[in-house]
Amino acid sequence: MSTTLDAPAEFRRVTAASPVVAIVGATGAVGVELLGCLEARGFPLSRLKLLASPRSAGKTMHFRGKDIGVEALDDNSFEGVDIALFSAGSGISKRYAAAAVKAGAVVVDNSSAFRMDPEVPLVVPEVNAAALAQHRGIVANPNCVAAIATVALAPLHRAHPIRRLQAATYQAASGAGAAAMEELRLSTAASLQGESFEPKVLPHPYAFNLFSHNAEMDEASGYNGEETKVIAETRRILGAAELPIGITCIRVPVLRAHAMALTVEFDEVVSVEEARRLLEAAPGLRLVDDRARNHFPMPSEASGQDDVLVGRLRTDLGDPSGRSLAMFVAGDQLLKGAALNAVQIAERLLSGR
Repeated sequence: MSTTLDAPAEFRRVTAASPVVAIVGATGAVGVELLGCLEARGFPLSRLKLLASPRSAGKTMHFRGKDIGVEALDDNSFEGVDIALFSAGSGISKRYAAAAVKAGAVVVDNSSAFRMDPEVPLVVPEVNAAALAQHRGIVANPNCVAAIATVALAPLHRAHPIRRLQAATYQAASGAGAAAMEELRLSTAASLQGESFEPKVLPHPYAFNLFSHNAEMDEASGYNGEETKVIAETRRILGAAELPIGITCIRVPVLRAHAMALTVEFDEVVSVEEARRLLEAAPGLRLVDDRARNHFPMPSEASGQDDVLVGRLRTDLGDPSGRSLAMFVAGDQLLKGAALNAVQIAERLLSGR
């Protein structure tokens, strides 16, 4: 049964011009970015509540020139809250989202808890903002790879339906949270000093190494949970339920910003020139495609940027039909892959469009 079936109709939109906003998981890597996005984008909130586990209660965080205390999350935390931005894991979302909705808040959830719930829209504003009209109290924020990839795929898919997608991802430590980012820093420093380092957060040595994404593996299919999530969520966001997708997700020793190689087969021949025009005109994208200088999307340039970088556009020589294009994409996992997308959803909830 859907989690949100009993949400009353008045929760379909946020009517407060200056809403009260709560961040659940405020002290985590994405929570910190949510705080920064709200401030950088001038989100018109009247009050901000910072919620986290009891061990973080009493800490303070800086917002718009003031220090705000972090409160311990409980069932009564959402009284008077209009928008609740959740980023504390699926267990917390499943435990507390219903309480937030019951109190009158609209939940924008960054976990995997509701992404495949048919009653919960899964939204990337540049791609399928219209789906927000169907929400009943909860809106799901996609997996970081799916969010970043669909920003680049959607302009092409609208013009020329995609028949098949093949992807390889190069995922940064930020996708595994602040502890993984710190492990990459420490293990790299140790390696440069010739010292041993025992990994604690990730299952393999991280410095100067890469390995299959550490999500749980399905031994029967050989795909891990990250890969199956990206397949299902990309289909749902693009509105292409039967789209054939093949994917390999790899963890690479980069602090933040995921990259991915995408090979896209269309229903007809699409020229590189047309693809370039479509991508240049699309919101949320920046074309980085300088063949003469060998300058294409890189995590180092995507880090800290709102836009998804797309480039390395070329006809796929492996498809004799000429209907396939290859491209390379990079986007900040903590921003467009998480916090920024959630704040953009909140902005749409306020504007009603």
